[in-house]
Amino acid sequence: MSVREREHTELPIPNGWFAVAWSAGLAPGDVERIQCFEEELVLFRTRSGRLAMLDAYCAHLGAHLAEGGRVDGEAIRCPFHGWRWDASGECAGIPYCEQVPPRARLRAWDVVERNGLVFVWRHAEGKPPEWEVPALPELGHPDWTEPRHFELTVPVHMQEMHENNNDPVHFHFVHGNLIMPRSEIELREGGRMMHMVTRQRRDTPYGTFDTALETDSWGLGLAAVRISGIGSAGLLMFSASAPLDRRTTHMRWVFTVTRNLANTVGEDFVQGLQDGVRQDLRIWTHKVHRARPVLCAADETLAAFRSWARQFYSEPA
Repeated sequence: MSVREREHTELPIPNGWFAVAWSAGLAPGDVERIQCFEEELVLFRTRSGRLAMLDAYCAHLGAHLAEGGRVDGEAIRCPFHGWRWDASGECAGIPYCEQVPPRARLRAWDVVERNGLVFVWRHAEGKPPEWEVPALPELGHPDWTEPRHFELTVPVHMQEMHENNNDPVHFHFVHGNLIMPRSEIELREGGRMMHMVTRQRRDTPYGTFDTALETDSWGLGLAAVRISGIGSAGLLMFSASAPLDRRTTHMRWVFTVTRNLANTVGEDFVQGLQDGVRQDLRIWTHKVHRARPVLCAADETLAAFRSWARQFYSEPA
């Protein structure tokens, strides 16, 4: 056993809402193969515009519905023998047989569209959704710019990446922040949402401002980061991640700023966040996960995050 394998603790796949696609990329009639949660899935939009996700393998003879399958009205048609499967996973018809077998059913997944993304609920024990994906008021608001998108696949468990949002010290050593401000944490929505605020004085070309960096986290798959305090200006980064497997995460980011920043620091904000992700990537890719890290007294936000994150696992984390 290598040193890395000996030092590393494998985390399970968490429960929650996870982004699996961009809404704009799925027109009525589109079919997409989704590989996520160590599962093979098929995502399709019916002719009426409804999104549906099913287990990918046909219950008949096991054909992959995303490999040659096509939308047929409000169902997806298997490419092998034409069996039709609706959004609930029920067999909607067999072209050469009037009688549908009682066991003709596929697992259907809960799907919602919000903030320009497609989210799927995953729970290891098959429990129904326990909270809703938040709708961000900035997206689509006339005072905010058209959202910019960025995505990346990273060879690391998603908790490692989410933990970054609750680690203010690393912004000094990794990203070059000159100070290491303290943060305050508050749990909301029955403990499902973590709200963290980091306050600091910022010197900008337009003056000195007392700003607040606010991070809202819903489970391990969703986080909204806002910067406020610069007059009427605002900045938002929304991150939505999905576990492809226990060691691989696909990240999607949405960026927007108020229109009064679009021609000044807006581009710098978007570029700076993308550059920051790339700086983190080297550390994420090569680190191990310590289930019981040695923490110091100043690591209270990390300790709070680890404690909060446990609720999103069915298996011991």
